[in-house]
Amino acid sequence: MIAYKPFDLEFNLTGKVCLITGGASGIGKSIVKTFAKKRAIVIALDVNEEIEKLAKELDPQARGVRCDLSRVSEIKNTVAQLMKEYKTIDVLCNVAGLPSGAPAAKVTEDDWDRTFAVNLKGLFFMSQAIGNNMIKSGTGGKIINISSQAALVGLENHTVYGATKAAVLNITKTMALEWGQYGINVNAIAPVVTMTPMGKAYWVGERAEKFLKELPVGRFAEPEETAAVALFLASDASNMITGETIVIDGGYTIH
Repeated sequence: MIAYKPFDLEFNLTGKVCLITGGASGIGKSIVKTFAKKRAIVIALDVNEEIEKLAKELDPQARGVRCDLSRVSEIKNTVAQLMKEYKTIDVLCNVAGLPSGAPAAKVTEDDWDRTFAVNLKGLFFMSQAIGNNMIKSGTGGKIINISSQAALVGLENHTVYGATKAAVLNITKTMALEWGQYGINVNAIAPVVTMTPMGKAYWVGERAEKFLKELPVGRFAEPEETAAVALFLASDASNMITGETIVIDGGYTIH
């Protein structure tokens, strides 16, 4: 148990070591920038070979580390090395993910395995590695999982992607249940279509127009909007919130 303590209403993360997977682009990139502005010690993790350079471009103090989350051995080695350097990780944001836009009738085994390897296996074993270290340190921490609106509703051509993101919600609840006693908060964020490079490439033309008609707010989300919620969940202001999913979908799931 972590006792109540007053929190900074500016949500500063001064001195907190924050690890963000998928930090090279999209929502991950936005979270890296946001946390850096709030004075966190930021480590951006990504499979991108240029992650070290990209992290420095986002913030001169940010650290970039390459890691392939589909390989559990790489996760374990990377976390072990980070623990030697930083002793603890205070906040883990699991953002890295792969898309899958095939209709159910045409999903291949390779598509299934590739998507699950990063979106689910990578997220779980990264959380396990960091969670075990949080338990060992005795200082608690925050784990924030980026799920998706696709976890909550049926979306055409999103069978595999939606399945991985729905599973993330259960992992979030179960880890929150098991690790709450150690002062570890585990929560998820479920954004609607977000205007990342991946989102912009897929949601165009008639496909985008059709979807937008179902959104009460009439627009897609921006990465910064998810980063703002992640900031709140990373701060001490959210210490009484765990096992929850915050939906950022412009009212889509009202239906």
